Amino acid sequence: MSKPLFRNDAYLRDATGQVTAITDEGGIVLDQTNFYPKSGGQPGDAGHLAWDGGEIEIATTVKGEGEDIVLVPAEPAALPEPGTRVQQTILWDRRHRLMRMHTALHLLSVVIPFPVTGGSIGTDKSRLDFDMENAPEDKEALNETLNKLIACHFAVSDEWITDAELDENPGLVKTMSVQPPRGSGQIRLVRIGQGDNTADLQPCGGTHVANTDEIGRVWIGKIEKKGRQNRRVYLHLEDV
Repeated sequence: MSKPLFRNDAYLRDATGQVTAITDEGGIVLDQTNFYPKSGGQPGDAGHLAWDGGEIEIATTVKGEGEDIVLVPAEPAALPEPGTRVQQTILWDRRHRLMRMHTALHLLSVVIPFPVTGGSIGTDKSRLDFDMENAPEDKEALNETLNKLIACHFAVSDEWITDAELDENPGLVKTMSVQPPRGSGQIRLVRIGQGDNTADLQPCGGTHVANTDEIGRVWIGKIEKKGRQNRRVYLHLEDV
C-alpha cells in the first residue's frame, strides 16, 4: 500500500519515500508518495526521483494492484532497489494547472446543471460531457456566471462520509459514467464554499486548489454534439 500524501496536502511538492517494489513493467512503488495517480479524468503526476547514486524522470503515475501507486519512468534506466530511500519531486507548475482546472470543472457542473457523462482534465484545455439534448443558448452568459463564481473567493475543502450516507444522498453524485469508489468505508467529498454559502459539494478523489481565487479567469470554448443527448463542453484557462 502506498500512502497518498497528496490527499492531505495537495501543495506538497517534495517528499521522501522508500521503494517497496518494482513492477514487472518497470514501475516504481513507494511506501508513500505525493505523486497523484491517473484517475477520475485527472492525469497522473510527472516529476523526478533521486537517491544516493541515481536519479530518474517520472513520466506519469498510475494506480497499481490494491492500494499501490506506481511511478512510471520516462525511459528505461537503472532503477532503485527495494528498500532504497528516495527524494520525490513533482512537476509543480503542471500539477497546479491541473488543480485549477479540476476545481473549475466542478463549478462548470454548477452553471450547467445536467448529469455529467464524462470528462477529461488538461493543463490548458479540459472538458465535461453532459447529458443534455440541446446546447446552451447563451454561452457568454455561462462564461460570465462561471467567472463570477470563481471570483467569489470560495474556500475549497474536503470531508468524508460513509457509503450509507452517500446512499441516503444520491444527489451528491453528478457523474453518470464514474461512481465514487466504495469498499473502504469512507467516501471523500470536495466542498466549494462553506455552510449556506456552499457552491458545490460532490464526491471526488482528485487534487484541488485551496481557494477559487487561484483558478483565475476561464472561458468556455467549443460545445460539440456527441450523440443524441450528449454535449461536450470545453473549458480553457485564460492565461495560456
